[in-house]
Amino acid sequence: MLAIKNITFRLEGRVLLDDTTAMIPSGHKVGIVGRNGTGKTTLFKLIRGEWVLDDGAISIPRGTRIGGVAQEAPASDLSLLETVLEADLERHALLQESETATDEMRIAEIHTRLADIESHSAESRAAAILNGLGFNAEAQARPCKDFSGGWRMRVALAAVLFAKPDFLLLDEPTNYLDLEGTIWLENFLVKYPYTVLIVSHDKDLLNRSVNAILHLDQQKLTLYQGNYDNFDNQRRAKIEQQVAAKKKQDREREHMQSFVDRFKAKASKAKQAQSRVKALERMKPIAEIVGDAVASFNFPTPEELSPPIVRMENASVGYDGKAILRGLDLRIDQDDRIALLGANGQGKSTLSKLIAGRLGIMGGTLHSSNKLRIGYFAQHQVDELFLDETPIQHVMRERPKETPAKIRARLASGGLGNEAHETLVAKLSGGQKARLSMLLATIDAPHLIILDEPTNHLDIQSREALVQALTAYNGAVILVSHDSSLVELVADRLWLVKDGAVKPYHDDMDAYRRMLLSERGGAVKDVAKKPKPVKQAPKPKPGAGLRAEVAKCEMRVNKLEEMRDNIDRRLGNKALYERGDHEEIEMWTKKRKEVMKGLERAESLWMKALERVERR
Repeated sequence: MLAIKNITFRLEGRVLLDDTTAMIPSGHKVGIVGRNGTGKTTLFKLIRGEWVLDDGAISIPRGTRIGGVAQEAPASDLSLLETVLEADLERHALLQESETATDEMRIAEIHTRLADIESHSAESRAAAILNGLGFNAEAQARPCKDFSGGWRMRVALAAVLFAKPDFLLLDEPTNYLDLEGTIWLENFLVKYPYTVLIVSHDKDLLNRSVNAILHLDQQKLTLYQGNYDNFDNQRRAKIEQQVAAKKKQDREREHMQSFVDRFKAKASKAKQAQSRVKALERMKPIAEIVGDAVASFNFPTPEELSPPIVRMENASVGYDGKAILRGLDLRIDQDDRIALLGANGQGKSTLSKLIAGRLGIMGGTLHSSNKLRIGYFAQHQVDELFLDETPIQHVMRERPKETPAKIRARLASGGLGNEAHETLVAKLSGGQKARLSMLLATIDAPHLIILDEPTNHLDIQSREALVQALTAYNGAVILVSHDSSLVELVADRLWLVKDGAVKPYHDDMDAYRRMLLSERGGAVKDVAKKPKPVKQAPKPKPGAGLRAEVAKCEMRVNKLEEMRDNIDRRLGNKALYERGDHEEIEMWTKKRKEVMKGLERAESLWMKALERVERR
């Protein structure tokens, strides 16, 4: 059991944890959630003993092995497979000792222990983990130094998974994985035999891989049983109860105070008035509810162009004369929402750069509208901001003739508050940097937005705000993301980038998940067994693609209706108006308009898809 007892911790004078307690049973898989900056990563450092508590204690059973992902695997001459195998320190030490041991009893003990820890299957288990994270047999044999930092982060993750610590601590592990690696990791964690603590803003991961949620909010830890959706429902119900209790208490306090004010000067009522004064003093006020309101994303509205805005015919693209993708016959219209599926290294970024005009075509033809404007957001662009400049200076570079007031208005519309406008980028949070990069990428009201891993630095509430903004946006979207929930909510078309080609994928994300796990292996234990042949999927019947499109459109309409209903419930809450929080009322009203706009568009796409099916 992990026992967190009455801990308090301050960082640079700021209280992150205040006399809070939580008990996590052994074997639990726990997602740690909370807004950015609340102290989730700090909690990991405290559990590992890297930082010292101001008060309280964190106790772990003696001999417990705690493991987390290193900064990245070293750029060494060791192969990826060898690097992962060395992560099991006990096995590595026993194997080394077996080469030099001379005492027969000790040699017997070494081999017995090696058998106990299943050393004979270590290579197959390590290879299975590396394969699941996107490294084929050829890559596993190459030295670590051949790979970039992002790929070595995957090797570091593979190493800690292979070592199987008693307490596995993962801090946003999907930030350096693609969608395919994320799906495999979700499945791996479900079967992991020991305790897992995972900080993540990925709702799908938290819904599929954990059985409890540890919520860090207002310097307190609260443990909820169940996955993220269960936590969200329990917390919302708890908030509603607290709002009702506060409303009731406020009425009681008002009634008692009214009696005191009215009768305190009358001798005949003095005793009763005094008793009510004491009752008021004893009545501990119920705290105000701090809502989850988060700043919106707002994308400028482009003018409408004639379709298609991009058309490729037998196109090929690549680097240094070598084609990565060939035979591209693709069309993009302004109302398209397309997600690119496929493992890293298959060419998703190459295709994105071709569409964005950052790579030239090698063969075939590519037609695009003369007036086409494209906004391109790639995760590395967050790292390319000028750290010694402010957001105002960044926008001034793009709009030198605009007034300071107009620039501040732009920043506010992008979700950056006044306190961030003149703060150096180096001191902004990851989420603020992502918002600034998104603002700069869309400042020209693009007809097409290409988003490459846009959610890496965003918390769950900000991801929901991004979905709402993309739903209301009147341009095309090309999306690359490891967040399958974002893909399902935003995209109505899927393209699979694989083996040098790009083809429409006519099934849904659940089918893609099953296909991927069958290819990469759903569990490490299955690796030693001979894999069963995977049956070829039957060819789609005529019209199957159109029917799949209708189903996706219908699902999107249903999800938007659910978002609308959730907002309506918030706006229908009397407590919202009694608090007089005009900014929150205005925010939810604005979000409802955005959702309704998106719903209208989604319903239109649904009707068009139904008409195409009926015309067949």
